Amino acid sequence: MSDQASRLRNLVEERAEEEAQERTIGELYFGVSEDTRVIAITSGKGGVGKTNLAVNLAVALQLSGKRVMLIDADIGMANVNLLMGSVTNRSLIDLLDDEVQLEDVVEDGVAGVKYISGVAGIEAALNLNRNEQKKLHKKLGRCSEMADIILIDTGAGLNRNVIEFVLAAEEVLLVTTPEPTSLADAYAVIKAYTTYTERRNIKLVVNRIRDEEECEDVAEKINQTTKKFLELTIETLGYIYEDKNVRESVHRQEPFVIVNQDSAASRCIFELARSLLSGEKMSPVSRGWRGFLDRLFGY
Repeated sequence: MSDQASRLRNLVEERAEEEAQERTIGELYFGVSEDTRVIAITSGKGGVGKTNLAVNLAVALQLSGKRVMLIDADIGMANVNLLMGSVTNRSLIDLLDDEVQLEDVVEDGVAGVKYISGVAGIEAALNLNRNEQKKLHKKLGRCSEMADIILIDTGAGLNRNVIEFVLAAEEVLLVTTPEPTSLADAYAVIKAYTTYTERRNIKLVVNRIRDEEECEDVAEKINQTTKKFLELTIETLGYIYEDKNVRESVHRQEPFVIVNQDSAASRCIFELARSLLSGEKMSPVSRGWRGFLDRLFGY
């Protein structure tokens, strides 16, 4: 039995190698398990809260009973480890070293979340060459052995590395805010995405909203454009309220779903996690008395 398993494993690895030889854009590989979900979290521009969403969503999913791995694929502007409140010695790029294996770069984060740190301080637009892509392809293949859900925090924008990770994922969460520039950049991501694939697995998450109506307004504006020029409707997964607790948790270098689980933003994150796991729509999240006061006095 062990010999059969060994031969099967070798066959899988050989096929993966063959596929890697002919790979095209968007075929990065994270494992062979059909039970592992791979979700890329991306944005058209920086500063919209993408990484904060990725970290807190990872923690919420882990607390829901799933084994979660978060990969910081934001080459050049990596900060997942900072939001986890930890210092890491290895990063995703270290996997390009022949002597470094997957276990060497996987870290234990908050609430048991496994994560692979990105690397900051190098050229953000760095494009991996073919040999480097093949190395990542091979070593990342075992991620599915460690997780039920793999979240990929991509870089912002449209460089090749970002597109690689977005197209390789089975599901994509596109983070935007109500700002006009953020909406324009979100549309640019959708347009680039549809250029490379016919899949329609991208969903919208609207961050820093004041109320549900603002989320609906953002979704309507984006879909007016995508319907007109791309003949495409983008589903909205949900939203996250503007919340001072988010800024405070960043300063503390702790996920806000841990610092204050009952805050408006935290309740949104837990509801987004529930929606992802159940396939149901995100239920409305009330801001309660604080939300009433904010609306009353214009905050």
